Amino acid sequence: MTRKYFGTDGIRGTVGRWPITPEFVLKLGWAAGKVIGGGQGGKVLIGKDTRISGYMFESALEAGLSAAGVDTRMLGPMPTPGIAYLTRTLHADAGIVISASHNPHRDNGIKFFSSDGYKLPDEIEADIEKMIDQPMDSVTSERLGKVRRLDDARGRYIEFCKSTIPARMDFSGVKVVVDCAHGAAYHIAPNVFEEIGAEVFTIGTEPNGLNINDGVGATAPEALQQAVLEHGADFGVALDGDGDRLILVDAEGQIRDGDDILYVLTSSRIRTGEMVGDLVGTLMSNLGLEVALRAQGVGLTRAKVGDRYILEELRARKWLLGGEPSGHIICHDRTTTGDGIVSALQVLAEMHATGKSLSELCRGVSKFPQTLINVALGDNLASEIMQASPVQAEVARVENEMGDEGRVLLRPSGTEPLIRVMVEGRDGDLVLAKAQQIADVVRSACQ
Repeated sequence: MTRKYFGTDGIRGTVGRWPITPEFVLKLGWAAGKVIGGGQGGKVLIGKDTRISGYMFESALEAGLSAAGVDTRMLGPMPTPGIAYLTRTLHADAGIVISASHNPHRDNGIKFFSSDGYKLPDEIEADIEKMIDQPMDSVTSERLGKVRRLDDARGRYIEFCKSTIPARMDFSGVKVVVDCAHGAAYHIAPNVFEEIGAEVFTIGTEPNGLNINDGVGATAPEALQQAVLEHGADFGVALDGDGDRLILVDAEGQIRDGDDILYVLTSSRIRTGEMVGDLVGTLMSNLGLEVALRAQGVGLTRAKVGDRYILEELRARKWLLGGEPSGHIICHDRTTTGDGIVSALQVLAEMHATGKSLSELCRGVSKFPQTLINVALGDNLASEIMQASPVQAEVARVENEMGDEGRVLLRPSGTEPLIRVMVEGRDGDLVLAKAQQIADVVRSACQ
């Protein structure tokens, strides 16, 4: 389906540049209200991360929805999965998230959840896009939507997170470092781990509107590594700005990415007899994970990159687990979307149940060396660059050289103007060299 405004994860871009402008977001709120409310009013939740621009877009969305006759419940700073959960349990017609996830503060975006807590279907997004292009009007004053703040949103979501692991588990004596990336989970994640009994140390919990994802969080886990070692912690949790991405650090200070987490969760579900079907990964999932899963009798189905596509596979096949190396983990037996806090709790519960450390739980997976290089597109189209003859020829040459011992993947970023060049194989030096060779050819094609 051709999209005019929506990408794979809502609408995202640089604040002040079309379409991430106040006037467009006002029109978007109105269009969404007209489509989702169907002219009959309705109720929509709005939550956001901690970017300073969130205040501006929150107001714009509220005004647009009100003009369409839709009531609004304001959640304030709230992780994306928390908004999905509250949309479902409060029987709202939709939930709106104001966030650019792991991007810096100068970016922002809008994404939607339907009433069941899942991403909006493509056809609804298409209807909203069509409505955006219509002249904006307003319902009569007596039909304008009303707005109020939901004061207990934070507490509701904290209780949900805790409910995803057995209440009988006692985590007293466990030391956990929680890095919230100065993002939406800053006032939620530390409380969750404290309330299950752990001793909690925090970083990235002082948002000022400009420091989200800045040197902390899932995209910069070095700060967490240092803190885990300094505090002698058993476990380190790094979330991204909107709380749907998770990277862990074990007691030895080693980073454990999404592939490691998926391996631990799969092993846990097998141990408890809960595992259903195979695991859903992506084109970026490591070959080592596939080999480790196969040893346990579990297959790996690769979807396109993006949690939307993982979730589509899980729902279609009625399977339980899926995710990406970047840390988007979907525990579909616990919730409807990627949730960093919930996923971290699942790993912590498995450590408690088995008496093993995180590093011990990860020993069954040995990942192949993998190099990822991002190449800026400039004003070029990703499809044209990827199909350019020199690029195609270089990829074919590297694939032929590596044979069955590796793989090459070129793909456009779904959120930034980049082409991602990935090479994977058994020989780390060879992988790095080949990735650089291909990236150089891609850069030349972009000039």
